[in-house]
Amino acid sequence: GPGRSAWDVKMAVALRSVSGLLRPLVPLARASCCEAGWATQLSARFSTLRLGHSVQRPALSSVWVSAPRHGCLPASQSILQSIPPLLPGLALQPTRNLTYCSLKKGKRKSVKSVVKRFLRLHCGLWLRRKSGYKKKLWKKKPARKRRLRQHVFCNRTQSKLLDKMTTSFWKRRNWFANDPYQKYHDRTNLKV
Repeated sequence: GPGRSAWDVKMAVALRSVSGLLRPLVPLARASCCEAGWATQLSARFSTLRLGHSVQRPALSSVWVSAPRHGCLPASQSILQSIPPLLPGLALQPTRNLTYCSLKKGKRKSVKSVVKRFLRLHCGLWLRRKSGYKKKLWKKKPARKRRLRQHVFCNRTQSKLLDKMTTSFWKRRNWFANDPYQKYHDRTNLKV
């Protein structure tokens, strides 16, 4: 109506979306409600997370939902507390395990998977293998296997990201005996 504020409309839309998420779970909740630990049973049925690994979940306190009428749900536990175990993709965000401040020395750390998979040239370019170079080789033709064995350069965005994920130790110049990449470390007659 005309007396509604913008906040009321936003709250109504948020409640509708949450109720749409919870509607398929109502029959399961009713079936096992009065048994012990119905929330853990639901999370055990739907959760893809391994037990024993703690995952931080952001609190979903911006939307309030009242408890069901039949009263089997404890007053301290809301329905929204069981949403993240049921829908792990909803609340969990992808993260890179970059350590900004280590516990022992308080220094930034490199991401080990970057150091293992990529090679940084002194000019700032990063080399990588093509993706899928060791997957399902039995069904790939020899020409495709040969193309997959090649090394390619990362683009500018990827290079910036990889520079952020490594420390200055991996950016220094190295002088290796019989280095196959020796002529590629310095870029000549090329604009950056």
